[in-house]
Amino acid sequence: MSASTLSSGGEPRGHAATPANEWTLKRNCSFSPMQLLKVYASLCVISLGIATYFWLLGATLVMPFAWAELLAFGAALFVYARHAADCEHITLERGRMAVELVVGSRVERTEFEPQEVWVQVRLDPRSLIELSGQGRRVAVGRFMRPESRSALAEELRSALRRSRAPVDHDGA
Repeated sequence: MSASTLSSGGEPRGHAATPANEWTLKRNCSFSPMQLLKVYASLCVISLGIATYFWLLGATLVMPFAWAELLAFGAALFVYARHAADCEHITLERGRMAVELVVGSRVERTEFEPQEVWVQVRLDPRSLIELSGQGRRVAVGRFMRPESRSALAEELRSALRRSRAPVDHDGA
């Protein structure tokens, strides 16, 4: 679901007076793009090897169909691999909240001041978590199960409350 980044001492990582929190939400992908490339390359070798054998035996139409099959499958794998690394990354540290949405090759970054961020979750189970403030709005939680979104929203609210709390600089 989410992960707060903690140092080995159990304290949040970052400046001592302003703890950092990070949440990374990713797609649940079975294969990485590199693994897909390896599987596709091995499939090409096997398929073209069989097609070549039958082509040499005189079945000349096997080769164009093998190429068409491999090109279509390669296009489908390309579309899948392009979105395999999609993610949402939320960082709260040093008086700012940053939200990065990575979709394909596009990266959208939105920054907020934590004192002015509102976290909203609608009752509809298909709706996303909405972060808004300073005239900007961003929706997160695409890669989570709908029933887990309210827990993340509460975790974000709690982290925002902690970041808004006054810091005692006198050490008392």
